[in-house]
Amino acid sequence: MNWSAALPTFFITLREGVEAALVVGIVFACLQQAQKQVLNRWVYLGVLSGILASFGFGLLIHLGLKGLQTSDQLYAPVFKQLFEVGLGVIAIAMLSWMLIWMTKQARFLKAEIEGSVKSALGQDSQAGWAIFSLVFIAVFREGLETALFIVAKFQEGWTPIFGAISGLAIAFLIGILLFKWSVRINLKQFFQVMGVFLLMIVSGLVISALHHLDAAAIAFSYINPEALGICGDQNTTCLLGSQIWDLSTTLPDRQFPGILLKTLFGYRQKLYLVQAIGYLSFWAIVGGLYFRSLNQPTPLKPATKLN
Repeated sequence: MNWSAALPTFFITLREGVEAALVVGIVFACLQQAQKQVLNRWVYLGVLSGILASFGFGLLIHLGLKGLQTSDQLYAPVFKQLFEVGLGVIAIAMLSWMLIWMTKQARFLKAEIEGSVKSALGQDSQAGWAIFSLVFIAVFREGLETALFIVAKFQEGWTPIFGAISGLAIAFLIGILLFKWSVRINLKQFFQVMGVFLLMIVSGLVISALHHLDAAAIAFSYINPEALGICGDQNTTCLLGSQIWDLSTTLPDRQFPGILLKTLFGYRQKLYLVQAIGYLSFWAIVGGLYFRSLNQPTPLKPATKLN
C-alpha cells in the first residue's frame, strides 16, 4: 500500500480541521457564556451535517470520474482529462484563497464568530437554525476544500481517505486540548508551518493539472488523426514544451523517496517547460502573497473553557 499518498491529505485535513475546530469551539464557548447550552445540539448537528455534505459532494465527483473512465463514448477519455483539469484548477483556487484569506483574517476570527453567535441568539425561535447554519457553513467549507483536493489529486483507493481521517482525528484532539482542557498551543506558528506544507502540496496540483490538460490534447489527437501534427508523431507531450529533465532512472517518482517527493512537493521524474513555468509562477504569486501576509499579527486564542 502506498502510504505516502496519505500524507498530503493528512496535512490538508489537519489544517482545515483545526480551522473548523476553532469555529466550533468558539461557538460552544459563546453559548456557555450566554447560558444557552440548550443550543449545543444545533452545533453538533451542524458539524455532522457539514461532514456528511462534504463526503457526499466528494463521492459524487468521484463517481462522475469513474463513469467517464468506464464510458465507451468516443470522447470520454478527453472529457475525463478535462474534468480533472477543472477539479485541479478549482482546488488550487479554493485552497490558495483559503490560505491567504485565513492568514489575513485570523486576528478577527474570534470577534467575527462571537458577533455572529450574538446575532443568532437575538433571533429567538430561529436561534437554533442560525447557530446550525453558522457551524454547517464553516465545516462544509473546510470539508469541501479537502474533498476537492482528494478527488483532484488522487485515484489511489482508500489510502488518501485514511490520511484524511487521521488528520481530522488529530484536529479534533487539538480542539479538545484548546477548549476543553485549556492547553496553550501556539496556533500562529502551527498555521504558518501548515501553510508552507499546503503551498508545497498545492503547487504539485499545478503540475498535475497541466499534465491532465496535456493528456486531454493527446487523447484528442488520437481520436482525430488530422490533429496529430499539433502534438507530434510520438505523442509524448503536446502542450508542455521541451523536456527539462528525465530522472526516471535515478529518482523515479513511483519508488521511495521519489514517490514521497511527488506526493508532498509535486516532484515529477519527467518535467517539462510549461510545468516548470506554472510551478514557479504559483510560488511567485500565491507564495509571495502568503509570505507577505505573515507579517500581519494573527493572534488566535481559545475562548472560555468549556465544562
